[in-house]
Amino acid sequence: MAARLKCVHQGCGKQFSDKTEKCKYHPGPPVFHEGQKGWKCCKPRVLTFDEFMTIPPCTTGIHSTTERPPPVEEKAKEDASSLAKKIDALNTAIPGRAPIQPAQSASGPPAPAPETEEDDASLEIPDGAICRRRKCGQKYKKDRSRDEEKCVHHPGAPIFHEGSKGYACCKRRVLEFDEFMKIEGCKTRNRHLFIGSGKKSKAGSSGEEVLTSVRHDFYQTPTTVIASFFLKKINKEKAKVEFRENQIVLDLVTTDVQPKRYKAEVPLYALIDAANSTSKILGTKLEVSLSKADGTSWPVLRGDEALTGEIVQVGRAGRA
Repeated sequence: MAARLKCVHQGCGKQFSDKTEKCKYHPGPPVFHEGQKGWKCCKPRVLTFDEFMTIPPCTTGIHSTTERPPPVEEKAKEDASSLAKKIDALNTAIPGRAPIQPAQSASGPPAPAPETEEDDASLEIPDGAICRRRKCGQKYKKDRSRDEEKCVHHPGAPIFHEGSKGYACCKRRVLEFDEFMKIEGCKTRNRHLFIGSGKKSKAGSSGEEVLTSVRHDFYQTPTTVIASFFLKKINKEKAKVEFRENQIVLDLVTTDVQPKRYKAEVPLYALIDAANSTSKILGTKLEVSLSKADGTSWPVLRGDEALTGEIVQVGRAGRA
């Protein structure tokens, strides 16, 4: 039996023994620029690392064990001290104001509780389901006892800062993207997380699936906050987006056979110029461009989110 080798192509990484076997991969380097993430060899650009990891390979060839992946490409950027000085100067030039507090903001649903860390024992796990935890990737097998499972993963988010790469949950930092992809998980749990609670939505009286929350992300420039609310197949004819001074009112319905509906009043961290704020619906999300009323730097999007102390990038939006 021929020895099994591991393909080094980016986006593949499969074990193979047949050297003529087809391989799907990304020939270009990863590109991280002004909050956007993607591959130089193809067009998709996303905001979160988890979405970046799901971008399908764009090239078909054969497996390789020797072809070294090209280095990660990162656009030149200002050092942290220079950026901090610019932000300080901007905030100094603008009259100070206190951020909107949850109790003072317009009523809206609180930030959703985090996904459970255990699978619901009453639900069936489909064979071949993949563990949801970062860097685990193990598949569920019905013929294997769950008591034998060991889930090695990263509970923290990926961090890319001034060329170094790693995870918030552990200290290791590397320079090359392919080395980052090899960083093994730092935490072990006795069982994998294949389906979680399995209860992401509930049925409405009209037969729609009523969503209580959707994932969101944002980045900003000195004058604008660009936020994304991730929901696939939004019906452009029925979607309603209303901008108010301190909140966004959303009513989004999808074109699925069984439509999904997300209605929310989203309290914002700071005041906006509602008249100059805009929205557009894309294939996988609603994107809103919020015109800042006073140029304040936003550490979070929602007024009811806890401040983390992280500095959110301020820059010019890049081209997709």
